[in-house]
Amino acid sequence: MMKRLSFILLIFIPMLMISVKGKGQQVLRFQDAISVAAKHSPDIKRVQLNMDRSQELLKAQKASLKSNFSFNVNPLKYSHDRGFNEYYNEWYTKDNLSSSGALTVSQPLIWTDGNISISNQLRWQNSYSEINDARNKTFTNNLFLRYDQPLFTYNRTRQVLQELELDLENAELSFAMQMLNLERMVAQGFYSVHQQQMSLQITEEEYANQVESFNIIKNKVEGGLAALEELYQAELNLAKSNSSLKNAIVSLENAKDQFKVQIGMDIYEELAVLANVQTDSVPIDLKKSIEMGLANRLELRQREIDIQNAQFSLIQTKSINEFRGNLSVEVGLFGDNKNLPNIYDSPTDNEQLALSLQIPIFDWGERKARIAAAEISIKSSELSLADERNDIIIGIREVYRNLQNLLIQIDISHQSERNAQLTYEINYERYKNGDLTGMDLSLYQNQLSQSKIDLSNAMINYKLELLNMKIQTLYDWETQTSVVPEEIKNK
Repeated sequence: MMKRLSFILLIFIPMLMISVKGKGQQVLRFQDAISVAAKHSPDIKRVQLNMDRSQELLKAQKASLKSNFSFNVNPLKYSHDRGFNEYYNEWYTKDNLSSSGALTVSQPLIWTDGNISISNQLRWQNSYSEINDARNKTFTNNLFLRYDQPLFTYNRTRQVLQELELDLENAELSFAMQMLNLERMVAQGFYSVHQQQMSLQITEEEYANQVESFNIIKNKVEGGLAALEELYQAELNLAKSNSSLKNAIVSLENAKDQFKVQIGMDIYEELAVLANVQTDSVPIDLKKSIEMGLANRLELRQREIDIQNAQFSLIQTKSINEFRGNLSVEVGLFGDNKNLPNIYDSPTDNEQLALSLQIPIFDWGERKARIAAAEISIKSSELSLADERNDIIIGIREVYRNLQNLLIQIDISHQSERNAQLTYEINYERYKNGDLTGMDLSLYQNQLSQSKIDLSNAMINYKLELLNMKIQTLYDWETQTSVVPEEIKNK
C-alpha cells in the first residue's frame, strides 16, 4: 500500500505541473507588462480621450483667432404686397425683386479684445410701385471698414484662450499621473505573481525534500531500523507537502488571472513573469527627496491651476452688472447706378461713430455677494495647495522610513534564511542517522520554507517601496535620473 501511494504521488505531481505550465507560455518582464497595460487600460484610454478633447478645443480656439472669411448670398428675393400711403391717402400695390451678396473678412484682436472687419455688399433690385407708376432697376454696392472695441472690462478673448491652455495642461498632468498610478498597479500585480511563483518553487523544493525523507524512512522501516509509526508520520508529511504544492499551483494561477485582467491580456494566454528583486541598498537623501517632490509633483501644479481658474472665475464674476462700454467706428463708400460698371461714378462717403455705455444702478447686492463667494473659492484653492504640499512631505518621509526599515528586514531575512538552511541540513543528517523524528524534521522544513518566503517578500516590498519613492519624488533613485514626463518638461 505504501509503495503504491509513493508511486502515485511521484507520478501525479509532475503530470500536474506539466498541465499547468503548458506550451507557448509568454514571459513578461516588468516593462513589458507596463507596455501591455498602457495599451489596454480603460483608465488610460479615458484620460487620453480627455486630453485629446482638450487639445481639439484649444486648436479650435486658436483657429478662431485667425482671419474669418464669410460669403453670404441671397440669390433671389421676391415680394408682392399692398400698402397704404398716408400722404396720398390711397392704397397701392408694390413689387420687388432683388438679389444680393456680401463678402466679409473679420479679424479678432487678442491684444485688445476688439474686432476689425471689412465688408463688401453688392445688391441688385427691380421694384415697381403703383403710387407713382414707376419702376426702378438699380445696382448698389456698400464697401466699409468697421472696428468694435469693448471698453472698461476684461479681455474675454485672451482669458478664454488661457483657460483652454490650462485645461489642456491639466489633462496632460492627469494623463501623466494616471501612467504613474498604472505603473504602481502593474508593479503590485506583477510582484504578486512573482511571489506566487517563488512560493511554488519553494513548495516544490519542500516536496522534493519530503519525497527524499519518505524514501529514507521507508527503507529504514523495511530494513527494521525504524519504527513503523515513523513511516506513518512520513506519509502524513508527504501528503501535507503534496497539498501545499497543489495550493501553491492554484494560488499562482489565480494571481495570473487577476494580473492578466489588470493589464488587459487574454485570460486564456499562458503567462509567467521574470522579475529581478535582487537589489543593493539604494542611497536616498531625505532632504533631497522632499526638494524633488515639491519641485516635481504634478499634483502641486494641478492645485496651482485650480487657483488660476478660481481667479479667472473672480474676473468673470466682477463683470456682472459692471460699468462697461463699447466703441464702434465705421467708414465706407456707397455707390448706386443702373449699370454695374458705373456703380461708383457718384460715390457717397459713409462714416459712423458710436459709443455705448452700460451703467448699473442697483442690483440688491448680487454682484458683491458673488464676488465674495469667488474670493472664498480662491482661498479654498490656496488651502488645498498648502495641504497638498504637507501631504507630499509627509508621504515622502513615511516612504523614506519604510525603506530604511525594509533594509533591516532584508538583512534579518537573509540571516534567518541562512540559519534555517544550515539548521535543516544539520537536522536532516540527524534524521538520516535516526536521531530525529519525522515530525521534528517537518518543523525544520517548514521553518526553512517560511524563511525563504519571508526573504522573497521583504525584497519585493523593498522594490515596491522604492517604486513608491520614485512616484512620490518623480525621481529614479536607482538610475539617479528625473522621471518628469516629457510633455510636462517641455512646458
